[in-house]
Amino acid sequence: MAVICKKCGLPEDLCACGELEKEEARIVVRLEKRAFNKDTTMIEGFNPKLADLGKIVKHLKNRLACGGTAKDGYILLQGDHRDNIKQHLIDLGFNESSIEVH
Repeated sequence: MAVICKKCGLPEDLCACGELEKEEARIVVRLEKRAFNKDTTMIEGFNPKLADLGKIVKHLKNRLACGGTAKDGYILLQGDHRDNIKQHLIDLGFNESSIEVH
């Protein structure tokens, strides 16, 4: 028996809720100074209930060779990765026009 998606009502193998969520997200990437004057890249705008932040942060940490974490709908990455982060988010399926880098 197929599992039915609670959001759209389609069978799970036909469900497109995850892709719609990525297209609708408004993502903001900015640089923050944290403890001991260290640079930290902060990525905000994910819906914590819908987005699988664990998979996203794992992919970004592997591609950017840095440490990081996901908390309450945002991702923190150690270091300044503003130059490369947009392309990696596009590779993950996010819409280019919805990504804003400061």
